[in-house]
Amino acid sequence: MAYFGPVPPPIPWDSRFQWTQPRRPSQPAVAESISNLMFKNAVYYPNYRVYRGETPASMNYNCISHVFYAFAHLSPDGGIFLSDEWADAQMEVDGSRAGCLGSFTRLKRQHQHLQLIISIGGGGASQNFASVAASAATRDNFGRSAKGLVDASGFDGIDIDWEYPNDVEQGRNFLALLAAIRLHLPDDRYLLTAALPAGQWALQNIDLYKAQDYLDFINLMAYDFAGPWSPTSGHHAQLFPGSAGEPSGSTAVEYVISTGFRAQKILLGVPVYGRSFLGATGPGQAYSGTAGEDGTFEYKDLPRPGTEEIIDRRVVAAFCTGGDGGFVTYDNPETVKVKAGYCREKRLGGLFYWTGTANAPPGPRSLVSEGFKALHNA
Repeated sequence: MAYFGPVPPPIPWDSRFQWTQPRRPSQPAVAESISNLMFKNAVYYPNYRVYRGETPASMNYNCISHVFYAFAHLSPDGGIFLSDEWADAQMEVDGSRAGCLGSFTRLKRQHQHLQLIISIGGGGASQNFASVAASAATRDNFGRSAKGLVDASGFDGIDIDWEYPNDVEQGRNFLALLAAIRLHLPDDRYLLTAALPAGQWALQNIDLYKAQDYLDFINLMAYDFAGPWSPTSGHHAQLFPGSAGEPSGSTAVEYVISTGFRAQKILLGVPVYGRSFLGATGPGQAYSGTAGEDGTFEYKDLPRPGTEEIIDRRVVAAFCTGGDGGFVTYDNPETVKVKAGYCREKRLGGLFYWTGTANAPPGPRSLVSEGFKALHNA
């Protein structure tokens, strides 16, 4: 297991990255100018997708500015380790014998604007964040380990996916963790981002105004507003609320901005999957169960066969009804274009997508490419 603890052991696959250029403040002028002018259009790449044949090279980097590589995991002492060393650093991927990380470093050489960020944690592996963030010693270990991982992989920074600080004390510790990371990953050389829920119930635990001193941007997870945990069916990624009190992307953005957090540091999340409610034909209805994995369908499999795709323009959400999914709520190119326009209007930093590999092939159904074009008014 490759481990990036406080005093990392020799990393046997480190030499495979020696051909990559070290990260420096003065990057090539072309890459810098592109990065500075473009809205961010970022995707998450989960490492397990390589086993489905969806390798890093399968995505279209002409319209992707950042890739978040998901996930590295966190040990109780603050050390960071690869969650799947074979997929991450050993198997042959896209002609590289250094796994997905090796493939991505090659892609970075081919696309000079591309920035690569390793995401740490995730919904299923965040259990150690609270205890690590509570101790100065383990916070420092985390920062040292993060630097070891980033420098070994040739990536540009890290993403904190702690889901999530669940009280004010953990929110304070979250800020202390960011401060400790910045001691080892200074902001003139490395990116530091965080994925955060799009709900005031979670965001209120963090002093976002202070957090922006450490973060380059946040990925606001503006989805999963409804699902199998909900008493009735509902849109899971609507931009605007259908009624007072309903969660929505715009409500989350407005709350974050109200704290003094700069709009240009917010990336609005787009789900590249739909949520299913069997037995329902629209939001606000009783439903009988779920379909697919945890009631989800990948976007590239939507709309479902034999159904019609419909757009609710009032809340900005797409859906289809019937077939094997009942009421399935998701984003489509038209809703993503509206969300991109909202980003432009509110001067946000851009969009991100979970996940890039669930997207449709390049063309008019691609959420990532249509979002990129709409962000840049192309």
